[in-house]
Formats: sequence, C-alpha cells, structure tokens
Amino acid sequence: MSARDWPRRCWIAVLLTGALVAPAAADTQAAFKEWLAGVRAEAIADGISAGTVDEAFKAVYVNSRVIELDRKQPESRITFVEYRARVVTQARIETGRARLAELGPLLTKIGHRYGVPPRFILALWAIESNFGEHIGSYPVITALATLGFEGRRAEFFRGELIAALRIVDEDHISAGNMLGSWAGAMGQCQFMPSSFLRFAVDEDGDGRRNIWDSTADVFGSIANYLAGHGWKADETWGRAVRLPQGFDSGLVSLEIEKPVSEWQKLGLRLPDGGELPGHHLPASVVQPDGPGTNAFIVYANYKAIMKWNRSTYFATAVGQLADSIGQE
Repeated sequence: MSARDWPRRCWIAVLLTGALVAPAAADTQAAFKEWLAGVRAEAIADGISAGTVDEAFKAVYVNSRVIELDRKQPESRITFVEYRARVVTQARIETGRARLAELGPLLTKIGHRYGVPPRFILALWAIESNFGEHIGSYPVITALATLGFEGRRAEFFRGELIAALRIVDEDHISAGNMLGSWAGAMGQCQFMPSSFLRFAVDEDGDGRRNIWDSTADVFGSIANYLAGHGWKADETWGRAVRLPQGFDSGLVSLEIEKPVSEWQKLGLRLPDGGELPGHHLPASVVQPDGPGTNAFIVYANYKAIMKWNRSTYFATAVGQLADSIGQE
C-alpha cells in the first residue's frame, strides 16, 4: 500500500467501523434511558419524590470505567502476610494512636453508647478510608446506575440505586456530593446505600446522617453497624495461637465453635506457650492462608466484623490493627 493510498483506505475502514459502532452505541443509550425510566417509576412508587429522581438522573450516564473495574479479575492472590503488611502499617498505627489521643472524648462517648471500644472504630475508619482521606471520587448515582444496567449483579445494584435515591430524598446529602467508590460504597466508612439506611446515625444532632464530613456521624455509624451485628461489649475479637503438631485441620472453620477451654484441651496455646485466656468463651479457629500457616482463635466479635466484609484477611487485619492502636 502506498503512502498516498493509506489515508483513503483508512478513512473507508473508519467509516465502516463507525457505521457498525454508532447504531450499537445509540441502542445502548436508548436501552439505558428506558431502564432509567423503569427505575424512576419504581422509586416514585416507593415514596421517593419525582423531583429528587429527576434531579439525580440529570447527569447520569453509563460509565465504561465502572464496567471495566467490575469485570476486572485480580491477577494473583496475595497471602495474608502480604495483605497485612499493606493494611496494618506502622504509619496507620501511629496515626490511629494520634487520633485516639486527639478525639478521645468523642470516641469514649460513642464507645460507651454502642459498646464498641474506640480502637475498633479507628481501625475500621483507617482501613476503609485512611482516616477519612480517601472516600472515593465516583458519583455514586452514576456508578450504581451503570452497575444496575450493565447486567452483572443487576438486581443488587438496582436496589442500591433506589436506596441511594432515598438518602438524597431524605436530604442527608445531594446527589452531586454523593461520592464514593466505583462500586457505590460511600463516605469515610464506605457504607453501601442499604447499609447507610440501616446503620448510619446522626451522632452530631444536626438532622443529617453525614458519613462524608461529620466525624461524629462516621464514628457513630461504624459503632452502630457492629452493635447491630451482635458485637459483645465485654469481649475482644480473638488472638494468635499456636496449634499442636497433628492438629485436625477439619476443625479450622468459623462453622465450628467450642469453648476456649475445649480448644485448650486440644493443645492450643498462645504463641509463647502460655495458656489461653477466657476459657468460657465460645470460639472458632481460623487460618487465613490455609493449613500450616498462622492460626487465630476468634470470638463472636470477629464474626461481627465479617458482616462488614466477608474476608478472614479483612477481619483479622482489623483486629490486629485495633490491638496495635490500643497498645500503650
């Protein structure tokens, strides 16, 4: 192909490609518009004002980056040791201790009200948004509309979109200021809209549940979430343990509970060889990285943390970060 011929042939290809793509894009926009109309009708039937929905949908669109992130699969699985190194950093521990000193009266007040020690509130705040610094920059309405329309887990995200519209309708935040992750997790504690409606609280008493800008509301909402999932005020999350040689790996499961005294009889000890405390507590044994790796004996509060994120990596890291923040 000569240099003179190339542009003409390229233009033909571009025009042909455009002829194929343009109708597809137009079809997508038409389908999205129709889908939004269905969501609008459902939201209004559910008691959300038409004005709220119309204002929220003014700038909504199908965000291709959100779709890309939703479909992207992790390239490799990291170990818990690697995950912990990323999440439970010395910088976070030091910042957590500084925040504990700075915000102690507020944290103590909220801790007493909900029965959740301040160190756990701080650990979740740290891991979810780095103490409020990273709440996400995606418009939540657009992200949820994209995920609800695009197909994968469509029913779940459609429900979250309607929950987000209700939050706007209740005047807790405007649609334009409702920012979060690409998957719709919002504010400094990264609540999904349905979790916001169930557990977010107006701790500062200004009439709004503001998990974006109110530290009191953020702390109260975190504590209320844990309390609402069975947090026990007089217990901790768990601790590292040493398993005896030949320990039955079939007993390593959150589905299996025994009193700590029974685990003691089976040979479990503290890492230094000492006896396990809290003999009356029902407990389970977990090994986040599988057989032959670090083991932990965990209590009811561990399972409450897993209601937040169903990952033993996450729950164990929260517990360890909380313990490190709380150490003198």
